[in-house]
Amino acid sequence: MSLPAAEAPAKDPLEMAKLTEATPGDDSEEGEVVPRDAEEKEKLRGDQKEKPGGEPESASVCLLVFCFVGLQASFLTWGFVQERVMTTEYTTGRFPSATFCVFSNRVLAILVAAVAMICQHGTVHIPAPLWAFGPCSLSNTVSSYAQYQALRYVSFPLQTLSKSTKVIPVMLMGKLLNNKRYRWVEYSEAAAISAGVSMFAFSESAPKAGASTTTTHLLGILMLGLYVGADSFTSQWQSRVYKKHPAVDQFQMMFAVNTWSIAITLAALLTSSEFFATVHFLADNPAAIGDQVVISLTSATGQLFIYFTIRKFGPVVFTIIMTTRQMFSMVLSTIAFGHTLGPTAYVAATIVFGTIFLRIRRGRRG
Repeated sequence: MSLPAAEAPAKDPLEMAKLTEATPGDDSEEGEVVPRDAEEKEKLRGDQKEKPGGEPESASVCLLVFCFVGLQASFLTWGFVQERVMTTEYTTGRFPSATFCVFSNRVLAILVAAVAMICQHGTVHIPAPLWAFGPCSLSNTVSSYAQYQALRYVSFPLQTLSKSTKVIPVMLMGKLLNNKRYRWVEYSEAAAISAGVSMFAFSESAPKAGASTTTTHLLGILMLGLYVGADSFTSQWQSRVYKKHPAVDQFQMMFAVNTWSIAITLAALLTSSEFFATVHFLADNPAAIGDQVVISLTSATGQLFIYFTIRKFGPVVFTIIMTTRQMFSMVLSTIAFGHTLGPTAYVAATIVFGTIFLRIRRGRRG
């Protein structure tokens, strides 16, 4: 999910965190939500202060290790099972519906958001009209669908690395929707990241198993483009909502967005007849039920670790952890699913991650 909108050039570490790793529901990994209201923002900035020795003032090394392990375990498991669901042959075939995967994630996410709202506010109430969340919910649903569907055509390492290119459409959407301004160094970094991801994509000389033609490989690239573009719109539209309705916090945003998402995905499943076909598939393949449960649970625990880590250590530390998670995910996927990475792929990955870490360092200094 997203950060508050800003009129000045985006050099605040909070904004840097959003531009380098995007999002809830993201899946974000279907995205993330940064504390929004004034009291929480002040607490967040206070937690970012450091002692001379460099250790965060508000938390111990053990707590940082706990956050690191929790984020890694949640999202490495989430990514591994996600790839298995979309690429593995179950007893009666492959999982039939990416839309159902999005739907099942949203059902658990809305329950988590409701519990959090009750704990924090004592009620499930959203201080903004529900329709205001419709556009970002639609784009969030589309981005999640495209993220799952892309795995039918391209490798998980490429899908993971492509997330880094979100910085470009995020900047474009920021200028279009929120009149943000960016410095030339930020455009240069975005260009370097895009070049690295392009090198990685073209280094995959052979399409995935089951995607035997160049056409299907290009379809996977188009799905990744749809994912990146839709997710970038999501974050910037949420910034508009936060700006227009300052009383909305991250859990209320999560609840409202997922309310719309459940309605959208359920309607799509019913009109396409995928709902009953998927239920029948799950009945014939109990292992697929377990995979869906694991994806939903790890997505939810990942969101909770996101909130906790940002609150205790700040967005820069969080972004570093999530960037290393992307690297670990690529290694795990390559080993577990037999992807072959050539020298060009390693060079491309180095360019992308090196640029991201430079962005983090610049954001910390800024």
